[in-house]
Amino acid sequence: MRFGFSILYVMLILALLICAFFAFKSKKAIGKSVGLLCLALIPPLAGNLIIISSGNEKISTVGAYIYYLGMDLTMAALMRFTHDYCLVDKKYNVLRFNTYLILTLDVIQLLANIHFLHAFALTPIDVDGFAYYILVPYVGQSIHRIVDYTVFLSVLIIFVVKLVTSPRITSEKYSVILSTMAFVGLWSTFYIFSGTPIDTSMVGYAIFGLMIFYFALYYRPVRLLDRMLASIASEMSESLFFFDDRGRCIWANKQGSQLLDVKDNNYEGVTDKLIRTFNDIGEDEESWKERKTIGRGKDAHYYVLERQTVNDVRNKTAGSFLSIRDVTQEEKALLLEKYNATHDSLTDLYTKEYLFQCIRKKLHDDPEGNYLIIYMDVSDFKIINDIYGNQFGDYVLKSIADFIMNIMPEDSVFGRMGGDKFGICIAEDEFDHVRTERDLANFVVSDGVNKHDVLVHMGIYEVAEPNLDPSIMFDRAHMALSVIKNDYQRHIAYYDDEMRNSVIWSQRLSSQLHSAIRNREVVPYLQPILDNSGKIVGGEALVRWIHPEYGFLPPNTFVPVFEKNGMIAELDKYMWRCACEILSKWKKEGKDLFLSINISPKDFYFMDIEQELRKIVSEFDIRPQELRVEITETVMMTDADNRLRVLNQLREDGFIVEMDDFGSGFSSLNLLKDMPVDVLKVDMVFLRQSKEDIKTRKILHNIMNMSNDLGIVSLTEGVETQDQYRMLNDMGCKLFQGFYFAKPMPLAEFEKYAYDNLLNN
Repeated sequence: MRFGFSILYVMLILALLICAFFAFKSKKAIGKSVGLLCLALIPPLAGNLIIISSGNEKISTVGAYIYYLGMDLTMAALMRFTHDYCLVDKKYNVLRFNTYLILTLDVIQLLANIHFLHAFALTPIDVDGFAYYILVPYVGQSIHRIVDYTVFLSVLIIFVVKLVTSPRITSEKYSVILSTMAFVGLWSTFYIFSGTPIDTSMVGYAIFGLMIFYFALYYRPVRLLDRMLASIASEMSESLFFFDDRGRCIWANKQGSQLLDVKDNNYEGVTDKLIRTFNDIGEDEESWKERKTIGRGKDAHYYVLERQTVNDVRNKTAGSFLSIRDVTQEEKALLLEKYNATHDSLTDLYTKEYLFQCIRKKLHDDPEGNYLIIYMDVSDFKIINDIYGNQFGDYVLKSIADFIMNIMPEDSVFGRMGGDKFGICIAEDEFDHVRTERDLANFVVSDGVNKHDVLVHMGIYEVAEPNLDPSIMFDRAHMALSVIKNDYQRHIAYYDDEMRNSVIWSQRLSSQLHSAIRNREVVPYLQPILDNSGKIVGGEALVRWIHPEYGFLPPNTFVPVFEKNGMIAELDKYMWRCACEILSKWKKEGKDLFLSINISPKDFYFMDIEQELRKIVSEFDIRPQELRVEITETVMMTDADNRLRVLNQLREDGFIVEMDDFGSGFSSLNLLKDMPVDVLKVDMVFLRQSKEDIKTRKILHNIMNMSNDLGIVSLTEGVETQDQYRMLNDMGCKLFQGFYFAKPMPLAEFEKYAYDNLLNN
């Protein structure tokens, strides 16, 4: 066995010398590292050869030193080869330097064994009848093995990282070298723990060196490359066609054959089929790409064609290849995504945003055209949902959408603006007013179970300013609906200049209210209230606006504006403060008069009325009963329970509650039994009749009797003649207000009137 291994080691040493020679002659950059690795593997082999073939202790000791020092040299050469072969990043230079340093220190400590005998010793055993000296390891030898294994494992890790991060086409060479190294490492480890006298793992190291020589300098994975390229081309999702230098198809992958129905690899006529299908395939272009659509509508297919010319080493055209990618699914997904983004999911009409976008484009492209903007609204749609359910409500909306699509021409645009609101833009000469009015008058929706007459109104704005934003146009069309709201006879209304002026007026007043309050342009006018003896007992605070531009503004010119937009709450709060300010002044002057203030139904939405009034009377230090609270029966039309609670709380706080315009509505008597009212203000509508009207006199007489029976003070407003005053006084009316006594007047005039009244009484 010793002789056989000796011959084998000699042959491996010669083979490594030959490989080193050719490696150093190689023009490849890696050649020098390969040559050094092959040479570095020779000392360990030579040292083992000396140990195997010699039966002398001293000669075997020399062989052991050559073996162990040669392993350090091998590890250094292996690290250098790994660094160069794997093109390790420069940041690993520190690892390389530290490896050389540690191996150098290991060489020094091994040589120190000559004097200190701390690393190893040799002891003879009998192998094949001859003395054979084997290693007796000490601490230094363990350090040597740890150093070499550490370097070896570092190299293995670098190759593993390179294998994982490399493309498949280049990873084969790394995997072979890595596998061989791992095998040699395991073989060497097995030798250490097996106690085998001869280190057979050196055969593995030598073979590893020979494989490094071959794979690093001569191996090319041509077959793998061809196989991979063929597999890639065949399995690609694109259809591929390869052409020779004359444009004839010489090969197509599976997808290409299926696309053109090519049978038995017969590529004759493929070029003609491609041209018939796609019209142009870029035959005369070196680099060409185009998008093609085949078919129309739902059956349309979308393709991306790309052609590339291939040149040989002499830059002559060797052929070309055409790729055809079917992007139908992606394109349809994009179209669906765009459709969903621009269309309402329930009705399939345009969304509000996309409708506005289309209208902008239409008006921009045709600025001279005459167009109508139509705002459609379903009256009492909430009631439909409440009675029939949301499912039928959705059916109503879809029916309206179908109605719009059926009556509107193709070049019009329309969409759902949210809820039960729809918007349309149509050429003026294409809108049939008579037919549309007739259709809306007979708009009945039935799903086979439920049936309902749906009231739909259209507000129309004739586009006079095409540069306006569509949102403003629809606001104007919406405004036109106010003329026919709840009208069952008319279904279409047009926006006009009067509406526009009303909007401008409302916007102008709304923008000026805060400054008007701040500048005291809004002022209280007081109308006297007298008792049945003709003595003045108080007054009603009524708002007036002394406008710097428009002059004196009566309340009917601005109060409805603020009632509509909710700013009435700010105006009322200001008037309450003005009234308290006046009452505070009168208190200091010793005048015992009250003031009535008005509360709008909208005030309940925008503030805590009871808390606000308590705060104001406390601030001005006046008694709550001096500030009378005047409401109308319309206050109780919504949220009656909550508002009754507020009124009761006000009375508990000491405020006197007056009910204004009694008799103008239909629910006054019904409300009167529940409402906490101290004063009943009789509507002056009863006084507009002749005094000879017996019915009027009887109604008034009964109202006075009823209020007296209920312990409610009666106050009649709108008294204009002495006869009316006498008649009401005879009926038992307690308080009076009207032009017969005085009109609303500024504070100074009111105080003078009160002073004169006091003198006369």
